[in-house]
Amino acid sequence: MISAYKKALKETDMEATVAERGQITLPKAVRDALGLTKGTQLKVEIDGGRIILRKNVDDALSRLRGRFKLPDGTTSDDVMRELRGRAPGDPYPAPEGASRKGAPRKPRK
Repeated sequence: MISAYKKALKETDMEATVAERGQITLPKAVRDALGLTKGTQLKVEIDGGRIILRKNVDDALSRLRGRFKLPDGTTSDDVMRELRGRAPGDPYPAPEGASRKGAPRKPRK
């Protein structure tokens, strides 16, 4: 997806024509770079002589809300750690076989 985004940025002379009903077709490179599909909602802003279209991320998230169930005892934080690894502020895990400070050691035989 990053390569599609870079490709869209390089194609600076892209154009879209306003149709009879006020509709425009966004160039495929833009749609691919932003993951725009049929039904994706865009926020429209006017800034001087510019039209700014922003992907409505809230809409995408709200459509997914409640569709995925986590196993009992699993939190969304657990899932994110599994996907992304250790989060900032998380304690570092103790190395395998290392004893914790203050924990009783097993006697050696």
